[in-house]
Amino acid sequence: MDTTELEETIRKKFDALQRVLNERGRRLWAATEARAIGYGGQSLVVRATGMAHPTLWHGLRELGSGKEEQGLGRVRRQGGGRKRLTERNPALLSALETLVEPTTRGDPSSRLRGTCKSVRRLAEELHQQGHVASYHKVAQLLGELGYSLQANRQTEEGADHPDRDAQFRFINERVAELQRNKQPVISVETKKKELVGNCKKNGKEWHAKKNPERVKVHDFADEQLGKVIPYGVYDQTDNTGWVSVGIDHDTAEFAVATLKRWWKEMGQQELSTGNRLTHHCRLRGQ
Repeated sequence: MDTTELEETIRKKFDALQRVLNERGRRLWAATEARAIGYGGQSLVVRATGMAHPTLWHGLRELGSGKEEQGLGRVRRQGGGRKRLTERNPALLSALETLVEPTTRGDPSSRLRGTCKSVRRLAEELHQQGHVASYHKVAQLLGELGYSLQANRQTEEGADHPDRDAQFRFINERVAELQRNKQPVISVETKKKELVGNCKKNGKEWHAKKNPERVKVHDFADEQLGKVIPYGVYDQTDNTGWVSVGIDHDTAEFAVATLKRWWKEMGQQELSTGNRLTHHCRLRGQ
């Protein structure tokens, strides 16, 4: 086999092996090929693989010294590679703790602690103090220090009014008394504004396969149709409900109008039918 054919053969081998070999493996393989060829082998392997001469010489020295059998599975010798950022800058952790500690929430002795500062903000403040660290590194260090991302938890009770329990007991007694007498006990509530028109709504409906209802891509309020506000009245005694849909943004005025409409359309009728007692009731609103 002439030199050209041999060089092409080595090039094909290298192309097939370089994807699966690491840096050290490629270096030792090239050195083995050069040693097997003999005279002129080093130059031929360098031309075929594009590897630098010092790299190949390093591989030949490893083969000659027998060091290829040591450190099996390692790419670099023991202790090689960059040092950890905290080793090069021992003050980094303490500086980060100082930034986070004033805003720490929860039990200081807990293993998991939370901070309300973002990692980008912390990285900027560290940089201003002369500590170079990316926000990715800040997030890693916070994890090592025992911090984690946590949402708020509603556990703190406010101060109770002295008459709070008495008020609720009075309301409960009045509701029970009215329901025993078959009187309406209503619960009223307004809902969030809803867009009018062909807009997307949550939930699913039955349709033919691959034939969903087409709606607008963007849910913007229609200039002509606008928005509506549902207001519900629920009669707890009779387990019936009434919903008014309006466009008035004055919640108090809308609530009174809804109660009057419910009384006129449902309340009076329900009160005078069935087993309910007839009472004279009056709704007052401003």
